[in-house]
Amino acid sequence: MRDEKSADLAHRTRGSASRLGSVCVYCGSSPGADPAFAAAAEELGRRFAESEIELVYGGGNIGLMGTVARATLDAGGRVTGIIPDFLKRAERMLDDVQELIVVPDMHTRKQLMFERADAFVAMPGGIGTLEELIEQMTWAQLGRHRKPILLLDIGGFWRPLLTLIGHMGDQGFIRPGLELTYLVAETPADVLPMLEQAMPPPSETAQDELVTERF
Repeated sequence: MRDEKSADLAHRTRGSASRLGSVCVYCGSSPGADPAFAAAAEELGRRFAESEIELVYGGGNIGLMGTVARATLDAGGRVTGIIPDFLKRAERMLDDVQELIVVPDMHTRKQLMFERADAFVAMPGGIGTLEELIEQMTWAQLGRHRKPILLLDIGGFWRPLLTLIGHMGDQGFIRPGLELTYLVAETPADVLPMLEQAMPPPSETAQDELVTERF
């Protein structure tokens, strides 16, 4: 286990590569009401391992977070968990991951998750998952990064949000030229091909390195 000060600075530019090497998954700390959510998390973790894609996630051992991390590990994959000190007990850290970074607050957690990932996947979750997703959408909208953002829409979970985003545009709150850029996948099998296709060339990822202040 490491604290954020000891995290390898070489990882700070990992997101500048054009090849997909790591994916940050945002998801719930509960399993949700539909068993399909956990099944999708298990399949996604297994596919990460099979494709040698590192999982970056919130460090917990419960809910969909724990499911996707354990599935990745069980299939021989690499996992980095990043968790605030105050959540170590509430979310029960998963100590089996190859790298577990304990940070002082949520801002640092989200910053490191951004730095360590080449792309982002939002699975079903609650307010915390939604906040993390919207933050990445906002910074991409403002031109601060070009990393792919994908919503894994298991059972139509994200459809109400997509409807709301469309409504915001219809009402003039998402202006032309500032449209949100994101992908929507319905199955875990679609996730990695879609992310790999959406990866920008290296010349277009330089802006990612400028996002060094906390969100």
